[in-house]
Amino acid sequence: MKWMEKTLKKTGEYIHILLNWMVKISIIVSKRSLKTFSIPFIITGKITRFYRDVSRVLGETFTALLICAIGDLIAGIFLSGMTHQLSILPGLLILIPGAIGMRGNIFGALGSRLSSNLHIGTLTPELKKSEILNQNIISAMILTVIMSIFLAFMAKGFSIVLGFESISIVDFTVISVLGGIFSGILLLPATILIALKSYENGWDPDNVTTPLIAASGDLFTLPSLLLAVQILLLIKNGFFEILLFIIFIIIGVIGFIIGIRGGNHLKKIITHSTPTLLLSSIFGTTAGVILNSAFSVILNNPSILALVPLFSGESGDLVSILGARLSSGLHLGYIESSLRPTEGVLRNFGIILILAIIIYPLIGILAYLGATILRIPSIGIGQMVLISTSAGLLLTPFILLIAFYLSTISYRKGLDPDNIVIPLSTSLTDPVANTGLVIMVLLILGITLS
Repeated sequence: MKWMEKTLKKTGEYIHILLNWMVKISIIVSKRSLKTFSIPFIITGKITRFYRDVSRVLGETFTALLICAIGDLIAGIFLSGMTHQLSILPGLLILIPGAIGMRGNIFGALGSRLSSNLHIGTLTPELKKSEILNQNIISAMILTVIMSIFLAFMAKGFSIVLGFESISIVDFTVISVLGGIFSGILLLPATILIALKSYENGWDPDNVTTPLIAASGDLFTLPSLLLAVQILLLIKNGFFEILLFIIFIIIGVIGFIIGIRGGNHLKKIITHSTPTLLLSSIFGTTAGVILNSAFSVILNNPSILALVPLFSGESGDLVSILGARLSSGLHLGYIESSLRPTEGVLRNFGIILILAIIIYPLIGILAYLGATILRIPSIGIGQMVLISTSAGLLLTPFILLIAFYLSTISYRKGLDPDNIVIPLSTSLTDPVANTGLVIMVLLILGITLS
């Protein structure tokens, strides 16, 4: 009997040990299971908090982007109707993306500077006399003439180097500067009013100003260039064309001298912006070269021209919104100038990603509808949406990285991101956007360049 008691006792001890281990394992598994099953709730909670925090931003930016898309669509339809001018003035397509981008760069940067000044209190939303406002206006006028001249020379230079047939440097300069002046007359007051009145009405100018100004630049630049082309055709190869060319060069030189010898704020804008805009014009002209290389494909499918300003415009708007928000965040101190994205930066990345997912398919639909309504020969809606969406989503990571690193590095170097980020980021985005768009057009339509 004793051996049985010992056996039972040992068995009880082993069962007790086993039960203890089973309890421990059960607790561990339960904890792990609870954590696993709670993941969707944690993610949902974070998404809910994220949406609650940024819902206003999304509402403001999407509204602005939608308005911009309509403006870009009109510009695209306008460009689709310029096939005759593009045919009789070879090389003009090289100038157009750079001219559109330059207007957005100059006046987008102006809007971003006004936005930052409004945020930090050095500028009030009332339209009163202000030294800062005056010097910002003068800088925009000077930069418009200087950059229009440089853009003309870049377009001609690229044409010569790459062996493209093109109009003369005098023709390029007259079209570029006249187009810049005509569009600037409209964009300057529009930029000031958009920046000041959006802030006065409780909207964040960073979410509204840059995309609306960029869209205004697209909308005003093409009619301005067309008007400049019509004037050129009237005076081409005559005395008045040469006279205009000389006058524009003199105005550009005098304007630059006034800029670098002006007040501290004006001098800072000109010295910071000029190198940036010169680099931007090179990238903008590169975008034109990419489009010109596919000129025959584009002429055979005119509806693609309707998509070009929409795609590059909305991509520029997205990178401008991100750049403006990061710039203001750096100025105000709620975003750190770290080379690794912080929580505030990632939240802004999330906003842009959501907007990209919505906006790129939408612009494909808009381009198709615009071309169809105006009876412009069009590819199918499925192809149009697929082109815009695939090219756009491939471009989005580039948009996030370029805006973030340009903002952070320029701020760490003691430069004002308002003068650098928007011009450079949009200009870097333009050739990448147009390259992606052309590649997707060729892949999806099954066309190869001869």
